[in-house]
Amino acid sequence: MSYELIGKLIAKYDTVQRTQTFKTREFVVEKSEDIGGRVVTNYVKFQCVQDKTSMIDRYAIGETVKVHFNIKGTRWEKNGQVNYITNLDAWRMETLNLGQGASVPEHVNTNLSAPADIDDLPF
Repeated sequence: MSYELIGKLIAKYDTVQRTQTFKTREFVVEKSEDIGGRVVTNYVKFQCVQDKTSMIDRYAIGETVKVHFNIKGTRWEKNGQVNYITNLDAWRMETLNLGQGASVPEHVNTNLSAPADIDDLPF
């Protein structure tokens, strides 16, 4: 299941090579909401893995972004102690221009044009 969150990018961390074949990178998004006249601010830390670690490079601190992510949970056991870890795995990001609508994600081809003689609008 996929989720999304809109907020301000406030931190980007370096890529960490966890094993010879696995790398991660973390970043933080600030999300503020007005709840009953009181502004509540949350700081949400995401991680990117493998080839997604470089997607953060094209975004600047302070920029408003939409993050698409999955929730992943793992069970970890060491010396008889069990621990559960939850990760928010980001797999896509977009820049948002508040007040002007969302910008077009980089993977969308904007050089498309429709033939001028088509008029099949339902109204």
